[in-house]
Amino acid sequence: MSQPQHLFILTGASRGMGLAMAEQLLQGPANTLVCLARNTQDALTAAAKASGATLEQWQQDLSQGEQAAARLKDWLAAQAPGRFASATLINNAGTIPRIAPLSDSDPGDLANALRVGLESPMQLTAAFLGATGGWDATARKVLNISSGLGRRAMASQAAYCAAKAGMDHFTRCVALDEAHKPHGAKVCSLAPGVIDTDMQVQLRGAAPEAFPDRENFANLKTGGQLTSPADAATRVLAWLDRADFGTNPVADVRDAQ
Repeated sequence: MSQPQHLFILTGASRGMGLAMAEQLLQGPANTLVCLARNTQDALTAAAKASGATLEQWQQDLSQGEQAAARLKDWLAAQAPGRFASATLINNAGTIPRIAPLSDSDPGDLANALRVGLESPMQLTAAFLGATGGWDATARKVLNISSGLGRRAMASQAAYCAAKAGMDHFTRCVALDEAHKPHGAKVCSLAPGVIDTDMQVQLRGAAPEAFPDRENFANLKTGGQLTSPADAATRVLAWLDRADFGTNPVADVRDAQ
């Protein structure tokens, strides 16, 4: 008897925790992984070849969420409804614009941050849930990668905080939508902890006069309080596998500690 197949769709898979999640998901030979990112990664191609997993890498600017959602919807529509035992969308991509008070921010930077961090996840989630709505035999999940900054305000971080707060709240709304359906998806907006990524480098490198919390982020690095991307990915994927996934539509990996 053939092994059940599992579908994962992951945004922001070309670096940081997204790349680490992709590498770990590709360890399962029964997994099909579709990555949406600005760049492809040869390391992922090699990992898929080594394990026998199925990989597609779509070079996609996630500030163009409508285009990404249309492509995803068409791809899902072409799949046989009974092909996958489970289907999971992981909205991981996000971006921080130039770190500055809102009064000094560029309108284009603000628009890009909100498109990548909020608009695109909403559009992809809508496409995913709509296209798989008839897959009654498939367990469906949406995992949105949020942040503590979606729940705590910070100076010079208006766009990022707003995007993550919006992600949390739209996840709550989708959870209510899906609860009314006979085969509704499980959804969760999850804060993954503080991770040693390029985003942290950006925060530590900000001008002190523009970013009052700069020193706090520098201290996280020097104090060894940052989680590696690989460890963070392991914790996030373990949360995804929990039997109670989606019971709390807004959660934090540190809740389990």
